[in-house]
Amino acid sequence: MEYGTLLISKVIDANDPSAFARLGVTESDFPTKAEKDAYKFITDYAERNRNSAPSYAAVTAEVPDFYYVPEVSDAYSHLVGKIKDHAIKLALIDYVPKLNEKFDAGADGKELLEDLRKNIESIEARTQTRDKVGTDLLTVRDKFLAEYERRKAGESFRLWKSNYSAIGEYVSSNVYTIYGKSGRGKSIIALEEAIAAALAGANVLLWTLEMGWYEVWVRIFVSVSGRQGVTTAHSHGMDLTAGFDSSEVRNGKLSEEFETAFQFFVDTVNEQIDGNITVRAVDDEDFINRGLRELEADIQTTKADFVVIDPFYYLDYERNTSKTAGGDSANTSIMFRRLAGRTHAVGLAITQADETKGDEDEEGNRELALPNREDVKKTKQLLEDAYMLIGVDTDYKQGRGLVGVSKGRSGGEGNETEILYIPQVGVIREMVVGEEVADQFIF
Repeated sequence: MEYGTLLISKVIDANDPSAFARLGVTESDFPTKAEKDAYKFITDYAERNRNSAPSYAAVTAEVPDFYYVPEVSDAYSHLVGKIKDHAIKLALIDYVPKLNEKFDAGADGKELLEDLRKNIESIEARTQTRDKVGTDLLTVRDKFLAEYERRKAGESFRLWKSNYSAIGEYVSSNVYTIYGKSGRGKSIIALEEAIAAALAGANVLLWTLEMGWYEVWVRIFVSVSGRQGVTTAHSHGMDLTAGFDSSEVRNGKLSEEFETAFQFFVDTVNEQIDGNITVRAVDDEDFINRGLRELEADIQTTKADFVVIDPFYYLDYERNTSKTAGGDSANTSIMFRRLAGRTHAVGLAITQADETKGDEDEEGNRELALPNREDVKKTKQLLEDAYMLIGVDTDYKQGRGLVGVSKGRSGGEGNETEILYIPQVGVIREMVVGEEVADQFIF
């Protein structure tokens, strides 16, 4: 006896056509034409008759090959489990010959693996069983308290403190978007936040789709050395702890004294960071596929807690299933949001803001101003998917910058932090005020 026939018969007797949708059963789950036809007749009938099921007599009259079984007492979950299990086997039987054809046609191994992965994901999605919807008051107690204890222990919910008070902290499983005009320090601010997370114990994954690996590590080393204060920089009337000069490191032009210190720093930097940093850069020879499936694989491999995509619009976008303008980028943003939730990582996406005319003060300095939320460029969906939208504007000539919140799901909109911005020597930090700064001034 086919389990599809038993399920359809039970639905008829129970006058419960909504059971199909509730349990995640679709036409493709039924193996025989008679079952498929009976399923279609029942669902069509229910749509026309206020979700009532037809009688068994009507079904057998409409679909003569369908064999009705009265008084089926088996539980829905048992019947659906059997149907889905059989559907998986049929899907594999259908797919394996196609895979063999590609193998015989000379497809390379990576292509075959990608094809296999996509089809397995498709089969899993089509054959998932579902016997409940979400959580409710009757069932939530144990699940909620167990999750509370995991968060209390820091196992499933992590907070990573930002460098800047306007932002506050980053919450695991959420996407954050940093945006600003071209050349205004978006990448540097994102990297500073990632380094702060690594220092606090996070496993950080950087996908740098514009910068080469050497440049990224120059910035990391200069930033970390700036926090340590290997040298001193003078700015805004203050003597500031600073790091190695990035231009000298980038070009291999450190003085003999600093070169020795730098080599010692590189030898020991791993001991100074509680977490880890993994860089996937644009010039890595094996960095060919740059889509979300590859990103998820890298997250799993590195056990990443904090992930930076710089810039987001250089990803290999997901397929545009909506057939609308910009649908590929929007779909990718939505899938990235789901990926962050699924992996419990912080996702930090970088994108551009539209260029607008700026103002200058009487001395010819450009007035710093954060972009408006509607200025998000390239991937507008990132504005919707972001837990927090973070605007950036900096001017290295003035040694100043602004970081602020344009959108925050937990509040904070309009908060701004003024920062000291001397990236060449690793000084990218919040401007201190009041008594904290008084003893730094030279009188």
